[in-house]
Amino acid sequence: MWHSTYNALWTDAQVELSSLLSQELPAQPPRPEKDRVVFFQRLVTLYVRYVQIFRQLEECYDQVLHPQKRRVIRLVLDGVMGRVVELKNEMVDKEFSEYHYMDDVVQDLKLTPAHIEIPIPRYFTRECGKELQERKAMLTNILNLTEATERPRPVGIQDLNKLRVEEAINIIQLAERARQGCLRAKLMKEILRGEEWHRKVKNKDPDASQRDSAAVCIQKVWRGYVQRKWTKHSRQEELIFLGMAIDSAQDQLCTAVTTKQANEASRRLRQEEHEADFQTSTVTFTENLRDVEGPDIMETMQEQIRQWFLECQNATGSFPDYPAEEDGGSALIFAEKNPQELREEIAAKEEEEANKKPKGKEEKELKRKKDRGKDAEEEEDVGLKMLPSAFLSDLEGGSKTFVDVWQNRSESNNYNQRHEAELIKEEMRKQIEAEIRVQVDELMRQELANLKPAANKDKGGKPKASPKKKKDKDLTADRSLESLCRELVERGLLIQADNVKLQDYLGDYSYLGTTLRQTDIEPMPSLFDVRQVVALYAVLPLGSPVVHEKAPLVRAVLLAGPAGVGKKTLVHAICQETGATLFDLSPLSTAGKYPGRSGLAMMLHIVFKVARLMQPSVIWIGDAEKMFYKKVPKEEKELDPRRLKKYLPKVLESIKEGDRVLVVGTTDDPLRAEVSALCKTYNKIILIPRPDYASRYVMWKQLIRKHGGEMSALDLSSLTKISDGYTQGHMVRVVRNVLTERRILQQDTRPLTAAEFVPALAKIDPVFQDEEEALKNWYAMTPLGRKRAKAATGKEEDQAPAKSKSSKKKGKKQ
Repeated sequence: MWHSTYNALWTDAQVELSSLLSQELPAQPPRPEKDRVVFFQRLVTLYVRYVQIFRQLEECYDQVLHPQKRRVIRLVLDGVMGRVVELKNEMVDKEFSEYHYMDDVVQDLKLTPAHIEIPIPRYFTRECGKELQERKAMLTNILNLTEATERPRPVGIQDLNKLRVEEAINIIQLAERARQGCLRAKLMKEILRGEEWHRKVKNKDPDASQRDSAAVCIQKVWRGYVQRKWTKHSRQEELIFLGMAIDSAQDQLCTAVTTKQANEASRRLRQEEHEADFQTSTVTFTENLRDVEGPDIMETMQEQIRQWFLECQNATGSFPDYPAEEDGGSALIFAEKNPQELREEIAAKEEEEANKKPKGKEEKELKRKKDRGKDAEEEEDVGLKMLPSAFLSDLEGGSKTFVDVWQNRSESNNYNQRHEAELIKEEMRKQIEAEIRVQVDELMRQELANLKPAANKDKGGKPKASPKKKKDKDLTADRSLESLCRELVERGLLIQADNVKLQDYLGDYSYLGTTLRQTDIEPMPSLFDVRQVVALYAVLPLGSPVVHEKAPLVRAVLLAGPAGVGKKTLVHAICQETGATLFDLSPLSTAGKYPGRSGLAMMLHIVFKVARLMQPSVIWIGDAEKMFYKKVPKEEKELDPRRLKKYLPKVLESIKEGDRVLVVGTTDDPLRAEVSALCKTYNKIILIPRPDYASRYVMWKQLIRKHGGEMSALDLSSLTKISDGYTQGHMVRVVRNVLTERRILQQDTRPLTAAEFVPALAKIDPVFQDEEEALKNWYAMTPLGRKRAKAATGKEEDQAPAKSKSSKKKGKKQ
């Protein structure tokens, strides 16, 4: 694709974004919406339209070559990502559910489910590729060293006692099959020796009639084989022509797709070249501007500030206080204000700081009257409003930059899409002015202190020293990062993530979600919905520092569902999509390590310190319910699974907006845990159900193809129906057992059938309806589940006016 194609795609995205900004930032604030359904439809429409812009901008940022354009696109892309996350959280607050079904809005906008899937920006791992490679190399070296130091032990009685029942049965079966094979080979040798002896005894040539019959027999077999092969080929061609089968050649990439991928890869290489050239030119222009224009800029600033000193003295009779560095320093002076207004503003700030003390009775009464007036206004404007956004200002600034600089800019002389020198100079001139302003402020503060009379100094008083914040003591200040990583690897707390992408978590869209909810039936989410929620809560905040800093903070996520639904796969996929470091704090992994209270504090300190230094990081807690057991089983008392129960919530509170660290817990049996303690630790709980019919159909199809199976005669619909209740892990196990190397080779003469998978499925216990209902009942006890239940029964609306009345009574009593 050419440069003009991506420029046009960027323009379309910016036009759509401008339309949304005019809708979200109107001239007059919109009135609250009283109808919850209408308000939620508005939220869903905004969400879908922002996702469309997100997909377009991500494609542009990945392929645009111009380095200065890419910076503007990146600013808007991060803002759109953050806005999508904000809208998702707002939809959760309004609908009291982590899963939303928007098939009616998708249908109205003429879109498909693929258009609303959250894309994973490719720059998450591509722009920090060198850092990830160095980190991976360091972990690999540590793993190799630890493996070399461990001596292999001979298999003895203790090792055999640790074997599981399935492993022991497999070993016995293997030995028995080997014994039977040896006996069978010995028997065949004896039979062959007997046949050779009979031939030697007879020693007669066959007749000509026997030769003819043998030739005819060979011909019949060969012609039958050729005819069957031709018939199968013609039948397959007919099915492909009718659209009832997929051509095997379609599985392989066609020439156009291969060419497109090659072009995209070459454009990424050219991006790196243009970026390196841009960085070099930026350094050169900055040095030249600092040498040539720097002295003039400094002299001009000093003259302006001195002039401001004189104007303030003439207007007020005394020299002003110099603006603090936190307020912008001398940049505040050059705003469009006269000296008197500026002095009044500074004095007003000082008064506000002084008035932070407890107020008197008269001020409290005035405040009560104001609050009552506000309550009356709020009662008049009862309804739902959009929450304030932290990203709309960034989107507005990026849109303005696009309109002012790039929308009508002529690039006829820049065919190769390299940087533009004039734009670099304008940008660097602002940066140099900011640097020089800091130096000028220091000099002018000293000059102002010398000019002020002694009386004016006394009026100002000594500034109060700000209270010093207590810093947490670093228990490992004398140790390097590599030594800490080595210790964690040796203890099994720092592991490498599997090479799994989020797209590998297969699942189809829920097409009847809205219809079921309209009939007061709560549908179970599909695996597509699970993938979307994980991308919004985990992948986007970990991958983008801007989104993590400004979007609603998610410190811990709990993935709850039956065994085999892919919870661990999702954890590894989060790490692969964001390049995150993976830590394992599961109860079984931490058992017997770092004993005692001091050891536990040291373990948490090392893990979270390394997690912050190597961010983004994911801290995985498998079997999360064990940490919050209602009653610890006897066989697990020695492991002490609840040792992290008190300390983990305290450590989670230390995760701030800048720390891209996420705690992900997985649980198969949350019913055994205390619901309140579990919900306090994990502020987001995602329920993962067993796969529905559509997801199972997609999974069977992909898994059989991945393992070399052909589906020419396979009744996939029947197999999908039969496998109701089985999870993804069960399906993977069945496919591996059925599609052995020998069975794959026999597909030409004996095609695969659905009946072959039934015996393997029958050996596995599915997830029964009772287990799924128990999980749903447990989720109904979580905070979000209780809110959803109240909203479904209409209690939420009934309680709203009661709360307002009680608040009035409290106000009167006060």
